[in-house]
Amino acid sequence: MRRMAANSMPGAPAPGHATEPAADRPLRVDLLTREYPPDVYGGAGVHVEYLAENLRTLADVRVHCFGAPGPRAQPGVTGYATPPGLQGANPALRTMGIDLEMVAGAAGTGIAHSHTWYANLAGHVAKLLYGVPHVVTTHSLEPLRPWKAEQLGGGYALSSWCERTALEAADSVIAVSDGMRRDLLDCYPAVDPGRVHVVHNGIDTDQYAPDPGTGVLERLGVDPDRPCVTYVGRVTRQKGLPYLLRAADRLPAGAQLVLLAGAPDTPEIAAEVEGLVARLRERRDGVVWVRQMLPKREVIQVLSHSTVFACPSIYEPMGIVNLEAMACETAVVATATGGIPEVVADRETGLLVATEQAPDGTPRDEEGFVAGLAAAITELLEDPELAARMGRAGRDRATRQFSWESIAERTMRVYRQALG
Repeated sequence: MRRMAANSMPGAPAPGHATEPAADRPLRVDLLTREYPPDVYGGAGVHVEYLAENLRTLADVRVHCFGAPGPRAQPGVTGYATPPGLQGANPALRTMGIDLEMVAGAAGTGIAHSHTWYANLAGHVAKLLYGVPHVVTTHSLEPLRPWKAEQLGGGYALSSWCERTALEAADSVIAVSDGMRRDLLDCYPAVDPGRVHVVHNGIDTDQYAPDPGTGVLERLGVDPDRPCVTYVGRVTRQKGLPYLLRAADRLPAGAQLVLLAGAPDTPEIAAEVEGLVARLRERRDGVVWVRQMLPKREVIQVLSHSTVFACPSIYEPMGIVNLEAMACETAVVATATGGIPEVVADRETGLLVATEQAPDGTPRDEEGFVAGLAAAITELLEDPELAARMGRAGRDRATRQFSWESIAERTMRVYRQALG
């Protein structure tokens, strides 16, 4: 049963609390998120975009996101900017300020549903202020991303506090994979396992589908007649791009490497990737690096013509980008970590590269991991029929098991349980 706010009288709703909806009125759900179109740079933003779209047939959905202040073109979506007094403050402190603005905007909600630490504080405060359940979806965990201290300095302690406080007090927690659920309970043993539910990320296989066109490839300088290995992701320690760049030096000479990679976390990781790409280009041609975020339809065309999609992540609670590649009929080579093995079926839809990892995710044998990546990618480059067969199996798996409609319905079940 939902806990009563501390200042509530028995039998009376907490101040600001929206009573449970009448039979003819849908439940109001307020999604609290950093990312929302057009400002999406990672899997959490993709998740919220499609979850909101599919929940709208089941509930009254409002979205509160970071960005330009005020209502967005899409009904029920509001952006929030850094409060004026926090301009120039530590990034984590600015995030906390935006969260409080979002709480004020969520007055009247029936369920507060936050995504990532960036919005967890907003969901927790909304729970306290309005006396409503707080549901948290965990897309990653701060204790498993220690490299973020490079970004945030002391702000990393603040982001960790926001996440811990929200998770331990949440009415329900959604983990995007079984692997994420295990990690969550390991990192936060105070969380009741009975409140943690697994609801995977999904994929829109109508939108993510093979694109036979080549106009985008030609504009980017990618030869559609040569085998191609593609990486899509941010330039961050989590995504393991330096390992892929080292492995690329060992790939067959005729293969291209396409990096749709931008938004470096720190100057240090940016400089490291710059140096590795420069050295790689000295030894081979066909290295294409696109640093700006491409429109979704352009990414789909690149994925559709790739022989292999490479995901060298050292931390990946699920890896929605692997689903996107699979839906485009592209074979995947990925690290066997986190929730990736729940998405990529080894030897069926791609190849998984095992590696023993230190507590911070770093491979204990970095050279062995690089060699494993190179060997797996090479196997598929040298056997295009196997790669094509895995690609077809990947689309079939994505279509059958990861539809957003079913994910929205499962999320509604979590809401109903949180409401008691």
